[in-house]
Amino acid sequence: MPGSGVDALLKRVESGKTVPAILLLGSDSYLRDLCRAKLIETYVDEGTREWAVGKFSAKQDSPDTVLGQAQMLPMLAPRQVIFWSDVKALEKGDEDTRKSNVKKIVEYLDDPAPFTVLVMEAEDLDKRTGLFKTLSEKTIVVDCEPSEHMNVRLDLAVTMAVEMARELKVELDRDAAQALAENTNAGLARIRTELEKLATFAGERKRISRADVEALVISDQKYSVWELSGMLASGDRQRAMIFLESLFREGEQAVGMVGAMAWMFRKLIEVQDLPRGATEWDAIKLGMRKDTAQLALKYAPRIPREQLVNGVQLLSEADSQLKSSVASPRAYLEFLVARLTARRGDGMAENARGSTASRAGVGSR
Repeated sequence: MPGSGVDALLKRVESGKTVPAILLLGSDSYLRDLCRAKLIETYVDEGTREWAVGKFSAKQDSPDTVLGQAQMLPMLAPRQVIFWSDVKALEKGDEDTRKSNVKKIVEYLDDPAPFTVLVMEAEDLDKRTGLFKTLSEKTIVVDCEPSEHMNVRLDLAVTMAVEMARELKVELDRDAAQALAENTNAGLARIRTELEKLATFAGERKRISRADVEALVISDQKYSVWELSGMLASGDRQRAMIFLESLFREGEQAVGMVGAMAWMFRKLIEVQDLPRGATEWDAIKLGMRKDTAQLALKYAPRIPREQLVNGVQLLSEADSQLKSSVASPRAYLEFLVARLTARRGDGMAENARGSTASRAGVGSR
């Protein structure tokens, strides 16, 4: 069967209908744990889980043992979930053994037990083998590998955040889920930790808003781009480019960096709007932590208002471009930083615009 994401699987099992066989394929242990928990919660009553949830490993248990259990009606329970981990081990052995293993799986999947949800797991499988071809055709393949594309990871993180909040018995506003995904760089384990903190903060309100997220969840990425503020204030394009390169080396994604920079520009504008003599606490109340508030108060007066306003517009355009059809995000961001560090009367960014935008795969505006 076609592969699907974890969010698609969760939506599918919410109906409560038995899914005969699933393959959890990928290296993200958190996603696999999440799937296991949801499958058990959906298909097995809490009081019967001790005997209606089976756990086997292909490294230790033979296909006969696992499939035999799958065909055995569970005691005092209408359905059972059987987890069969390390199925990659079935690729090993001589050719006759591998073919025999695949044959037994095919025979079971052609006529699966109606009371069993068989969940096979592997970090990866050789797509050339009969095992992979069989499982891809006869099971629901769930992709448990983090996407290389930040937008895809963010979409999944938003869905997972809403699901986690439900488990914690709190309501998470959609825009709050989006902010939480962005602030945590779509890290699911951290999202769970932050939600537990937010749920405690929400208390009897039982609802988490975007304002709660902005107030309590510190974004490491947002803090890192504050180092750019001094470079923007001084127009130090060379240092800004070196800093940008370091962010790419650390694995930061272009879309995430643009979002963090846009947040920084908006906060600098908000700080400029504070009355004369504003304190660190005044800046903190704008949704910044202490160290970023100090940087904002230091650099906001040094950057022309026009430069900040234009920067917000440029970053908005960059966000749209990066989410659509930019061939080279790195080149596009270099072009963007050149423009952001340009001062009035400085033609460097505009002179470089054509060549850089061409390398980035976008037309000039």
